[in-house]
Amino acid sequence: MFRKILIANRGEIAVTVIRACREMGIRTVAVCSEVDKNALHAQLADECVCIGPDASRDSYLNMQAILSACLTAGAEAIHPGFGFLSENPVFARLCEKCGIKFIGPSALIMEQMGNKANARKAAAQSGIPIIPGSAGALQDLTEARKEAALIGYPVLIKASAGGGGRGMRIANSEAELPGAFQMAKAEAKTCFGDDEVYMEKLVIQPRHIEIQLLCDEYGHVVHLGDRDCSVQRRNQKIIEEASSPFMTEELRMQMGEAAVCLARKIRYTGVGTIEFLVDADRHFYFMEMNTRIQVEHPISEAITGVNLVQEQIRAAAGELLRYSQRDIVFKGHSIECRINAEDPEHDFRPCPGTVEKLLVPGGQGVRIDSAVYQGYRIPPDYDSLLAKVIVWAPTREEAIVRMRRVLTEFLISGVRTNIDFHLAILREPDFIRGSYDNTYLARKMDVLLPKKEND
Repeated sequence: MFRKILIANRGEIAVTVIRACREMGIRTVAVCSEVDKNALHAQLADECVCIGPDASRDSYLNMQAILSACLTAGAEAIHPGFGFLSENPVFARLCEKCGIKFIGPSALIMEQMGNKANARKAAAQSGIPIIPGSAGALQDLTEARKEAALIGYPVLIKASAGGGGRGMRIANSEAELPGAFQMAKAEAKTCFGDDEVYMEKLVIQPRHIEIQLLCDEYGHVVHLGDRDCSVQRRNQKIIEEASSPFMTEELRMQMGEAAVCLARKIRYTGVGTIEFLVDADRHFYFMEMNTRIQVEHPISEAITGVNLVQEQIRAAAGELLRYSQRDIVFKGHSIECRINAEDPEHDFRPCPGTVEKLLVPGGQGVRIDSAVYQGYRIPPDYDSLLAKVIVWAPTREEAIVRMRRVLTEFLISGVRTNIDFHLAILREPDFIRGSYDNTYLARKMDVLLPKKEND
């Protein structure tokens, strides 16, 4: 097992990894930008190294600075968290060259599955249904027109690299295709440094369902059930729950087996997630694979009792997987709400500032993952996530009631948040019934955010 791990990230995920390491008896090294010197992760780690100015490109994306900090501190491994360098194969290879263990899959696997066009090929070869689409990347608009004519409108143009809902545009007709194509390429270039895009048939009103995987380097693979991530705003997840109220036991088994089959075929190691789209008739299609720990992993932990970050570290250290599939028992229901510093009434614009007062809820079945504290200044340079609120209860109905109670008790002053928006969703009849899909928020926004008279 590792003696010391460097966490190449910030915010709540850095705090989560530090806590996991502490329980395992592993020392931690945090890295921080200038503006994050007083951040919680910088305070909780055993050591902290400032690696550059505020901008991500000069700090948390600065590979050389991170590697230098790791070598100087004597850390044997780097945990990348999510975002930043977590799915960057170049960084993974540099770690290997420096004799540092990258806590994640190999660079080769990241290259294969991080490129969504290549990932589709791997899924198809594993016998997993894929959404009709281009065989690979689109070279130009002429090729895009040909593919769209074969697939049929509406189509979705997607960045081959990256994720998080960026680099995606819908074309409902041939007239809309040029604009969608160019905008998707431009956003992909800006966000991921790679303007490669591919095309898929747009599945109308799908559910976004993902399967959590845990794998060791000896070919052992288990899945930890499903998560429903269909409550999205502009392809960004807002609320997640496990297990999905839409899934049947048969479908859950089929999708779990499909995900495990793909992981075995590509010889995946560590934690990863297979994301699927499921249509109204419960036909599922491979969408992509995330080769990292995900924001919403705590709800899978809640229903299985498995600490995914710790198991991820054990897998990276070469340990044998401690679970077989029959050991994974699903209990109760879990919901996660992402609390952001943003203003829902003004197009959810980010609201950096200073947290003047903070009262964090608690009680049975409640977990708060956060790096925020009273007096903390939220910088404008990074993601606006303040906290993940996770609840567990024996049933979905009880979990919804518990989450409402928890959010009502959660007090953050000094910055605007989306807490009231979450409460509106949790009180909306269709959500309560579990009758929602990826278009839910777009359709319900007028109900969830009614316009004020002076607007």
